[in-house]
Amino acid sequence: MITRPLVRRAALLAAAFAFSLSLHAHPAAEAMTAAANKFLATLKPEQLAKAHYADLKADARQAWHFIPTEMVTFGRKGLPMTEMTEDQRKLAMAMLQSAMSEHGYEKATSIMGLESVLRELEKNGKVDRNPIKYFISVYGKPDAKGTWAWRFEGHHMSLSFTIVDGKEVAAVPSFMGTNPAEVLAGPKKGLRVLGVEEDLGRELVKSLSADQRTTAVYDKTAPKDIITGADRAAKRLSPDGIEFAKLNAAQKDLLKKIVAEYANRVRSDVAKTDLAKIDQAGWDKVAFAWAGGLDRGEGHYYRVQGPTFLLEYDNTQNNANHVHAVWRDFTNDFGEDLLKKHYEQAHKK
Repeated sequence: MITRPLVRRAALLAAAFAFSLSLHAHPAAEAMTAAANKFLATLKPEQLAKAHYADLKADARQAWHFIPTEMVTFGRKGLPMTEMTEDQRKLAMAMLQSAMSEHGYEKATSIMGLESVLRELEKNGKVDRNPIKYFISVYGKPDAKGTWAWRFEGHHMSLSFTIVDGKEVAAVPSFMGTNPAEVLAGPKKGLRVLGVEEDLGRELVKSLSADQRTTAVYDKTAPKDIITGADRAAKRLSPDGIEFAKLNAAQKDLLKKIVAEYANRVRSDVAKTDLAKIDQAGWDKVAFAWAGGLDRGEGHYYRVQGPTFLLEYDNTQNNANHVHAVWRDFTNDFGEDLLKKHYEQAHKK
């Protein structure tokens, strides 16, 4: 028999446990802080000047892009791995690893490796296809219980992380791209780094009935790129496409798998928060839209968006063998929503 004293004791223990958790930093914050401080400690003054921004509000923090460095008109921010020692590069990669899931880290390193494939394909092209031409930038002081941010960026990759009070972590925008989408020749022949993202999207659109496709497929021609590009703030796109509520059980499962594939690029304790946010807002408010051909080799595009998030996938360039895929948050890109609450609380204090 459960007595009132036992219930009261259980409540006190739960409260004590919750309080003890509040005293500790988020595991992701601890891991990223440790990795960042190890990396920064090895830098010479001239390297630190490129890698570290003392002000979290520096404009550079939101000046992001995913095109080759030579094409970024405002200049890519951070310290490039090409200017690091071998030991520093290992620490830079350890920093990236601290933020990613195992399969997300594998995707990231494989994207970097595709630069070597492009170097062979282009033969003395205008762009330096260097697999270590990726940049790290840190904003504020890395502190497991503090507020700071950092980014890992280069061609076809821009991964931003914001830690607030050591308790909450935003991992958006999260951009990954691949060229080629499928390696057609050479030692890496058959490699499709973002193949799951493509296959799940196509499986879903092909599973739709004729009536469902009328709503979901909004254009026979895919846009030439993701529509939000490298915008600092993502906006809801129109049309919405087909709503989650109008899918059958198998189709709903596919749509959730697509979203999970993007969310789970980062470590599980961060991804769970993002997915819980979608659950709370309601899956019935999530929609799927497609443009372009339905078969492999045809240019195609899809997006999934809900009240809180947007993901876009585009494969149209280089004869539909060049992918851009991004995960955005309508209010929390670069941790803006978390930082707003942080500053409001600090002002009250």
